[in-house]
Amino acid sequence: MTKRDAAAETHPAEPPAFDAAFRVGLEDLIRWRRDVRRFRTDPLPPGLLEKLLEIAALSPSVGNAQPWRFVRVTSPERRAAVRADFEERNADALNDYSGEKAKLYATLKLSGLSDAPEHLAVYCEEDTDLGHGLGRQTMPETLRYSVVGAIQTLWLAARAQGVGIGWVSILDPENVRRILDVPASWSLVGYLCIGWPVEEHLDPELERHGWQAREDVSRFIVER
Repeated sequence: MTKRDAAAETHPAEPPAFDAAFRVGLEDLIRWRRDVRRFRTDPLPPGLLEKLLEIAALSPSVGNAQPWRFVRVTSPERRAAVRADFEERNADALNDYSGEKAKLYATLKLSGLSDAPEHLAVYCEEDTDLGHGLGRQTMPETLRYSVVGAIQTLWLAARAQGVGIGWVSILDPENVRRILDVPASWSLVGYLCIGWPVEEHLDPELERHGWQAREDVSRFIVER
C-alpha cells in the first residue's frame, strides 16, 4: 500500500455536493448528447482524447475486470478499409428495405467516417484475467455490458467538452478485426467517430429526418 492509499483510508475524501444547478446541468448534458454524423475536420487539441479515455476508464465493470480496449485508428490505409467495409454493408442494408423506407434510408447520413478527425474502435477483451471471473459465470455478456458503459461515459465526457461522437454499427466486426490486426479474443463493441460537430441540435438526427420518433418512456416501464 502506498502512502497515498494509506492516507486515503485514514482520511477518506469528502464526497462532492451535487447541488440543484449541477443536477440541471447533468440532465442538459444527457439531453444534448447526440449521435453525431457531421464533423468538422479540424483536429482535437493535443491530449484531449487521452483525457477523455481516462474518464471512460473510471466506468464500472463486472468484477472490476476493466475489459475495454481502445484502438485509436490513425492509419489512413486502415481508415480507408473501414470506410470501404461500411459502404459495402450499408449497400447491403439498403436492400433490406423497400418502398418509402428504402427511399428514406438512402438519404440518411449514417457515419462520419470521412470527416471525423478521430476514429476509435472499442473492444471487449473476452479472455481477460482481470476480475478473476467475479460476477460473470452466469452472465458472461456482462463483460461487453461493461464496455458499453465505458462508451457511454466517454460520450458524456466528450459532450461536456463540446466534442461529438458517432457510433458506427454498420460494419462487419470480423473484417474490422482483420483490418486493425487485433487479437481474436477481442470483440468489437463500438467503432466511434470523434470530433467537433458541424451543427448543434437537441433532437436526434434520425428523428429530425423522419426515421423514428422518440417514444414516451412510460411505454417501456413494466410493473410486476
